[in-house]
Amino acid sequence: MFVTPLIAAPMAGGTTTPELALAAHGAGAFAFAAGGYKTAEQLATHLAPLRAAGHDFGVNLFVPRAEPLSATASAALAMYRSELRATAERYGADVPELLLTEDDPRVQDSWEEKLELLLADPVPLVSFTFGLAPAPLVTKLHKAGSQVVASVTSVAEALAAVETGVDALMVQHANAGGHTAAFLPAPAQPPASLSELILAVRSAVNLPLIGAGGIASSADLKAVLAAGAVAGAIGTALIRTDESGARPVHKDALGDPSYTQTAMTRAFTGKAARALVNDFVREHSATAPRAYPEVHFLTVPLRAAAATAHDPRALNLWAGSGWRQAREGSASHVIVDFLKGL
Repeated sequence: MFVTPLIAAPMAGGTTTPELALAAHGAGAFAFAAGGYKTAEQLATHLAPLRAAGHDFGVNLFVPRAEPLSATASAALAMYRSELRATAERYGADVPELLLTEDDPRVQDSWEEKLELLLADPVPLVSFTFGLAPAPLVTKLHKAGSQVVASVTSVAEALAAVETGVDALMVQHANAGGHTAAFLPAPAQPPASLSELILAVRSAVNLPLIGAGGIASSADLKAVLAAGAVAGAIGTALIRTDESGARPVHKDALGDPSYTQTAMTRAFTGKAARALVNDFVREHSATAPRAYPEVHFLTVPLRAAAATAHDPRALNLWAGSGWRQAREGSASHVIVDFLKGL
C-alpha cells in the first residue's frame, strides 16, 4: 500500500494545504488531503492540484454523528453558550444561536456529497476518522478503485474496523495533536505509548498498520516501525512549516517556551482534542459538553476574532505531545530529516 514509511497526516481546518501535501510527497512521504470541514465543491478544488500532479495520495473524511443530541447534551450546550459570552465579548465576537437538525450539512459535514465526488472521480486512498465507514460503502469505494483506511484508537475499534473490509488501519495514540479518532469508549488502561498500542493492535488483527500520535523524530518513527507498523504519520511536526496553512499565531505558539503542556479538551469543538494549554482550555474544559460539531460552530466566531487579534489565549492550538520539536522552514526539509534518520 505504501512505498514510504512516512505519512503526512491530514490536518483539517486549513492546515493541510495542497502545497503542503505536494511538498511532503516530493520529499518522500505519502500525503493526505484533509476533507473535513469542506463542502464537496471545496474538496474538489482542494484535490485538483494533487490530481494534476499524478501522484498517489489519500483523502480523509469525517464520519458524521448518526444520532441526534440527547436532551441532556442539548441542555449542556445551551449552558455552555451562555458561559462563552464573557470570553466572546473580550474579542468583540458573537456566540451564535445553534438550532442544528441532524440532517444539517454542518452536522453531516457534507458527507453524502463528498462521497458522491469520490465515487464518481476516485482517488487512490480514502481514510475515515471519528467512526467507521459502513461495509457497503467500503465495497463501493473498492469497486471505484480506492483503497480504504479506518482510524482507530484501541483494539476494540480495530476489531470493529476489520469487519467493514478496510485495507489498513491508522492507529492513533492519545499523544496525537488535534481530535481523537475514538468512536468507542476508551479502555480502562490504555497503552502508555504509540509503540505499545501498535503491538496490542498487531496481536489482534492482520492488517497493515500506520502509527500516529506523538511521532516527533526519526527515533520515534523507528520505534513505531519496530513495533510492527508499516509507516508512521506526522502532523504537529508539519504545522510550523512554510507550506502549512495554520494560522501564524498557532505556528508561533508552538515555538513559544511559555507553553509548557498539552491537554485533551472538548472546550473548542465538543470532541476531545489535544491542544496547548492556554486560558481557554483552563477556563472551559471542565464545562464543555460532548456535543460535536455543535460546540465547534459555537466557538468559530470567537476563535476567528482571537486569531485576527493575534491572541493565542482563546485559540485551539492543536499540538501533539512532541510539539517542542516542531520547527519552521520547508516541509520538504522536515520530511527529509525524518527519513534520513531511519
